[in-house]
Amino acid sequence: MGAVKRIAIAASIGFLKPMARPLLPLNALRAFESAARHLNFSRAADELSVTPGAVSQQIRLLEETVGGALFVREARGLQLTDLGRSSVPLLREGFERLMDASALLREPPRRRQVSISVAPSFASKWLMPRMDDFHAAHPEIELWISADMEPADLSEGKVDLAVRYGPGDYPGLMVQRLMTETVLPVCAPALMNGEPPLRSPADLARHTLLHDMSNDGDPSRPDWAMWLKARGVRHPDPRRGSRFNQSGLLIEAAMAGRGVALAKRTLAQADLNAGRLVAPFADGSEAVGFAYFVVQPRDRPPSPSATAFVAWLKKQAVDHDNTMGQL
Repeated sequence: MGAVKRIAIAASIGFLKPMARPLLPLNALRAFESAARHLNFSRAADELSVTPGAVSQQIRLLEETVGGALFVREARGLQLTDLGRSSVPLLREGFERLMDASALLREPPRRRQVSISVAPSFASKWLMPRMDDFHAAHPEIELWISADMEPADLSEGKVDLAVRYGPGDYPGLMVQRLMTETVLPVCAPALMNGEPPLRSPADLARHTLLHDMSNDGDPSRPDWAMWLKARGVRHPDPRRGSRFNQSGLLIEAAMAGRGVALAKRTLAQADLNAGRLVAPFADGSEAVGFAYFVVQPRDRPPSPSATAFVAWLKKQAVDHDNTMGQL
């Protein structure tokens, strides 16, 4: 009878039923591996923090399960049988892999990090209010945000990317445009509706003017004197009033009712949306020449985490511009 025919007959009467091989008791295998390494039940018991009797019982259980002796008990001590000796290398390798897998499972997942440099006002007024959205989309990425007045040197390798406000000319860096900017007068709602009321630019003569003195180098950004002149408004002294070296502080002062600020709309928009600020004049916006840009080192490829953050930034910028266009 051919081999194929014999297999077919055996299968038909149930001799070749597919079945998974059951695992032997793990504790018994561990006791056997340790005893085989030491050739001594007492030393194996010390290693496993059990009694010698417990080791002996586990070995006996394993021998009964496999149907053969694993040790020869001689006057000079334990010796492995051929069955025991042949199984030890594979068993030892299996336990080593099991230990490696256990260590991997215990180790917390390595988090990915992105280091970002931004101006303080951009960080507090635009970036921070949106961070919950990023963390929800990318919980595995840690952001290290450095908010400094001076731009970070990306060539040092400590910063992955930066958001800069400027003309967009940054030699040696990869540059992507994020958002344009406008400036407009803003104030607290109580100030606009108070006494004296604020209904037209001419009413600014009776209100305190707040000045943005941030050193962004934008020659196109109008100050109060330029803004008033463009609207044909005569003011007794448009240069009087409090001055702030950070745009965020200027906006905070306006929200507190300290006066009317000529603010960057990108930074004031969240407070305008929330009703903490109002724009008293419908035609008060002035476009400026500078914009916001993402810059990255040209000589260092961005990490996947940095790429994910830039993609998120650009989406947020598009959403921001769409919102601005609807107002």
